[in-house]
This record gives sequence, C-alpha cells and structure tokens, in this order.
Amino acid sequence: LKVVMPSNPYQAKGLLLTAIRDPNPVIFFEPKAIYRASTGEVPEQDYELPLGVAEIVQAGRDVSLLGWGAQMIQLNKAAELAAEQGISCEVIDLCTLLPWDRETVADSVRKTGRLVISHEAPLTGGFAGEIAATIQEQCFLSLEAPIARVAGLDTPFPLVHEKQYLPDHLKIMEAIKTTIGY
Repeated sequence: LKVVMPSNPYQAKGLLLTAIRDPNPVIFFEPKAIYRASTGEVPEQDYELPLGVAEIVQAGRDVSLLGWGAQMIQLNKAAELAAEQGISCEVIDLCTLLPWDRETVADSVRKTGRLVISHEAPLTGGFAGEIAATIQEQCFLSLEAPIARVAGLDTPFPLVHEKQYLPDHLKIMEAIKTTIGY
C-alpha cells in the first residue's frame, strides 16, 4: 500500500499519473487547500513523479522543516520569517507518506542537527511521531535539539474553529525558535 499527498498542482498531476500506473494500491490524498490557494505551472504533456521521493524545496543549514500536503504553504511562510531573523531553514516536502523518503530526511537532519515536523492531524497518533522515532534512531548523535512536532490539537476537528486548530506559520516559527535556542 502506498500513500501520496501532493502539495501543489504540479505534484498533483505527476504523482496522480504515477499512482494510476502503479501496479500496487495507492491512496491519493487531495488537500482541498491546494485547489483553492495554490498556483503553479502544470505542463500539458504527460509526466510522472516518483513515489517515495521527497523534494527539497529550499536548502538550508540551521534547521530542517518537514511537511506534506497543504501544510507546505505554512512551512514556506515560516521559513521566510526565520530567514528574516537570520535562521536558514531546509524545507522538505515529503510528497509520499508510504513509503516515505527516510534517506533525504536523515541526510538533512545530519546536516542541520535539528528537525521540525508539521502536519494537520492531531499530535497524538499523528505521522510525525513515526518520523520522529525513525529519525531519532538514525540520527541520534547528529541531533542538537529534540525533534519538534507542530500539529493539530488533540480534539475532534472543529470546523468553526479551524484557524485555531490547524498549525500555522506562527506556531511553526515558535517551534523553530525553540529548537534553535535549545
């Protein structure tokens, strides 16, 4: 079973074509936010993006930021805020949750020594816990700070209070500052 979650229109087309053509079952999550708020060029010709390969959106040296889907919008905003304060963020878009690109994430963490993971699901039981455990096992001696998770609240999703529930760039920025200051 493979699980995919694009973060922009270009990825949506490329990953969807790959998912359709894959002989194994693929679950394809479509974050509604990328349809309403995301823009970008999408080639008319046929192309595929590989499953299980993360995209390094922005290279950096001080902290690795990891996310997927619509959360990438918030991570990029947080990276811009951090840059204004002299913090260099490596931004990674996971693209595929299963299998996830352990090597790219681990290489980044070995370089920066820090990791902030952000997702929209609740903190308890969220996929960031699995990533954090794996990276801690592989990169323990490289870590300069505990791995930070910025996630939704441990409550049922409150449609009326969506802005308070979901992690935003300000919450991510606080995690970046805490991680850098550890």
